[in-house]
Amino acid sequence: MNTEQAVEQAETELNFLQLKRMYIDTHQEPVIYMRKDCNVCRSEGFYAHSRVRISTQNNSIIATVNVVTNNVLSHQEAGLSESAWALLNAVEGERAYFRHAKPADSMGSVRGKVYGTPFTDSTAQHIIHDITRGAYSDIQLAAFVTSCAGSRLNIQEIISLTNAMVNTGSKLDWGTEKVMDKHCVGGLPGNRTTPIVVAIVTAAGLIMPKTSSRAITSPAGTADTMEILAPVILSIPKMRKVVEQEGGCVAWGGSASLSPADDILIRVERALDLDSEGQLVASVISKKVAAGSSHTLIDLPIGITAKVRTQDYAEKLSNQLEQTGSALGLKVSSIFTDGQQPVGRGIGPALEARDILLTLQNKPEAPQDLRHRSLVLAGKILEMGGAAKIDTGITLATKILNSGHAWNKFQAICEAQGGMREPPKAEFVRKICANRTGIVSYINNRFISKLAKLAGAPSAPAAGLDFHTSLGDKVEMGSPLFDIHAESQGELEYAIDFLNSHPDAVKIEEEGL
Repeated sequence: MNTEQAVEQAETELNFLQLKRMYIDTHQEPVIYMRKDCNVCRSEGFYAHSRVRISTQNNSIIATVNVVTNNVLSHQEAGLSESAWALLNAVEGERAYFRHAKPADSMGSVRGKVYGTPFTDSTAQHIIHDITRGAYSDIQLAAFVTSCAGSRLNIQEIISLTNAMVNTGSKLDWGTEKVMDKHCVGGLPGNRTTPIVVAIVTAAGLIMPKTSSRAITSPAGTADTMEILAPVILSIPKMRKVVEQEGGCVAWGGSASLSPADDILIRVERALDLDSEGQLVASVISKKVAAGSSHTLIDLPIGITAKVRTQDYAEKLSNQLEQTGSALGLKVSSIFTDGQQPVGRGIGPALEARDILLTLQNKPEAPQDLRHRSLVLAGKILEMGGAAKIDTGITLATKILNSGHAWNKFQAICEAQGGMREPPKAEFVRKICANRTGIVSYINNRFISKLAKLAGAPSAPAAGLDFHTSLGDKVEMGSPLFDIHAESQGELEYAIDFLNSHPDAVKIEEEGL
């Protein structure tokens, strides 16, 4: 070792701090808290939002610096957010070393896209690789998401991004020719058909290992609702065991590291409340390909307050999904459904879980719209998988549901995933009644979703809305329209304040108008 190397090593060995867990939830963003006047900040020139590499004896991650200006940390300590603590697998008081993270060179391609230069296979791969390894800050992620927003990606760019997202994560192989899957593009509160469809399809003997997302901009994702009934955080070996035993599962995709870049991007899309047509396609298809699916049915609800507002847009999106799927070896079929109003009665994890159970158990109080949609989708998948002839799928699906076979299969899947449990109930409930007599003529899906979120869903599992009416129903003044469920009085009042400022979330018109 020469003199210059010896000096560099000595400086590095002095450039350490002891780690402290701060118990601060920054969601999935790793954050490091450092005193502005500590020796590391001063010697390395770190400042707020610097990107730094943190290294311990066993692990290394990239995190964003937040500067502390009081005595919450000593000069010898660096604090870690919950995300950073978990990723680093840190130990309290452990010694860590710090240096500037290498710049994400692929940001040049993101800037190029902002100014009109399309992504290529190579640039897409570089960007997704950097995102997956944690090289992008949240600000840089927001720039990438924004550069793709709206209709800014052409079909070749979508295919390139999708392929890159598949290549940066795990990819499952189920050892069989036909592996069924489904996806709904969203924007329709309460549309929780997946657990019912999986139960019917697997009861018919097809393979359907369903990986689902948590809520992005909605009051509940399929994974959030299914988690009310059974564990959804399944490792790949656990998922494989469940599927081998029961033919299917309903698991959170994030726990299996399938298309991990997608989970990172979803977090930023949620914060921005920004939808990207191309990112939506890349997200859906990458997850299906990574999950080992061979056939996928895409549900596209169409409605003026749904995510897909027009028939023309639905057809465009369907074409992009089918082209992208074909390019990656996935057979995609689309189905257009009614997106004018919420599905079922419950909106929010526990209330949606209740509707699922009522439907699977063939209870007379089960929401018939949820039942019908589930049968239509399951029937189509049975036909795609060869379990039923064309135009006979819904008949077979109905037989399986009515016989109790779907309910038995669902219980078996829940037990295999870790045990079935009962949905919780909210402590605070407020009934919202009609302010006039007339016909329910309009339900704003977006306002209804936001109302359920303000009540606490999905973070508060029992929170949400419970509907008593549907479009076209005749209501009397003072009759119940829906109930707001909350786990705290404050969240309930917050939701009611929002409803009072948006009285037309549900419109009632006089008969004959």
